[in-house]
Amino acid sequence: MLHAVIMAGGSGTRFWPASRNDKPKQLLQLVGSGTMLRTTCDRLQGLISSEHTLVMTNGHLVDAVREQLPSVPPEQIVGEPCKRDTAACIALAASLIFHADPDAIMLVLPADHIISTDAQFQDCMSNAVKLIEASPDRIVTFGIRPSYAAESFGYIQRGEALTDSDVPGAYRVASFREKPNRETAEMYVRAGNYDWNSGIFMWRAATILEALRRFEPEMMRHIDQISQAMGTPGFENTLDKEFAKINGRSIDYAVMERYDDVAVIEATFNWDDVGSWQSIGRLTEPDEQGNCVRGKYLPIQSQRMIVYGSNDHLLVTIGMHDTIVVHTDNATLVAPKQEEERVREVVKQLKARGWEEYL
Repeated sequence: MLHAVIMAGGSGTRFWPASRNDKPKQLLQLVGSGTMLRTTCDRLQGLISSEHTLVMTNGHLVDAVREQLPSVPPEQIVGEPCKRDTAACIALAASLIFHADPDAIMLVLPADHIISTDAQFQDCMSNAVKLIEASPDRIVTFGIRPSYAAESFGYIQRGEALTDSDVPGAYRVASFREKPNRETAEMYVRAGNYDWNSGIFMWRAATILEALRRFEPEMMRHIDQISQAMGTPGFENTLDKEFAKINGRSIDYAVMERYDDVAVIEATFNWDDVGSWQSIGRLTEPDEQGNCVRGKYLPIQSQRMIVYGSNDHLLVTIGMHDTIVVHTDNATLVAPKQEEERVREVVKQLKARGWEEYL
């Protein structure tokens, strides 16, 4: 049985001031007609049922997520007591799924990616199942053929093609590479055997649990304590206590870079991780001046702007270019595009000043 795990616990600080503690970017309608979380869940229709979809989120976001996903059973939306990165999130999800279905195959995907071709996405997921059926201990990830030398994505180096199934575009992973500098990214693109790391994975629940026990035994001691309490009145208390003791690590460091049998399928679907305001420019049709706009906006001699507001508040710029303007009810951001990474500094400064109402 194929199960889905949607990781919906990110904070999205680079999308401040639209993204806030109580409404991070996965709960926002940044692109298209629905929120990123809802669109991610809808993408699974016909492939994985709502009853087999598990949503992992922050504890204080559970009610908001349940409101956005009424088709997902409430007990399938799980609040993590605290942030402990993706390895702990996946370990907890795998334990919950294995408890219900020891033979489960898990598709793990973030809630905040844009994928514009759902049919091709589902075809790739079906091919990943074939790879796992051919080699049950295999881990599968999905690579995106790079369209430019991105410095903000990790990369996967493809090895030899896999021949133990009829899946096209499937390779053994030679190595994972961290986010590169410009020169290294350009080298990867020229080499032709590097893909962007999509952060989407598939494996058997039993496989990932065994890998985590091998590589992260201390983490799994706490997860196993939680697992033993499943279905008992003390489950919530055990979850709160044991999960907080985990030292957080990403799944890439914890397992992916250390596991031997990892395959990558070159994705045929269109993908973007929507990591910053400039990504909206890649995903939004610009006007004749190159401006990408959401909301009511009047540009006067303004070009290549990214403007995010609402239809009941007019934004006007005069003689501006290559600038990000984001308006919300109680905060407004204006920044040159080349300075957008410093939005995280804003969040840090707000925390330092105790201006919690803006976080």
